[in-house]
Amino acid sequence: MPFLLHNWALVLIALVSGTLLLFPNIAKSMRSGLSPNDAILLINRERGIVVDVSEKEEFAAGHIVGSRNVPVGEFGKRLPEVVKNKGVPLILVDATGGRAQRALAIAKGLGYDKAVVLGGGLKAWKEATLPVEKT
Repeated sequence: MPFLLHNWALVLIALVSGTLLLFPNIAKSMRSGLSPNDAILLINRERGIVVDVSEKEEFAAGHIVGSRNVPVGEFGKRLPEVVKNKGVPLILVDATGGRAQRALAIAKGLGYDKAVVLGGGLKAWKEATLPVEKT
């Protein structure tokens, strides 16, 4: 105990530097959702379906190749029409991931238990230099 009292500055420096070293890992774990690379694995290995919850104009401006557009306002009504198999993984995406989080709750409520959100949305997909198409 006397060591800690006499060397409080060293203890403080050690605590601060340890926190700063852990910060990138903590920040990464706070980001929710699937990474673009993990999404590709899910699409290829488990035949995951990408559902873009953006509005029609946003979808037309750019979307993941092969994705299906179901705007979040129509999500609860149209999702069962667009994706009939509830056992297939769904990857929900929008521009940044905010609306996809809301759609995730709706999808889970409808019984799509394998639904996930693409973390960072279409922005993260583009940053990973993955293909995007326009309609």
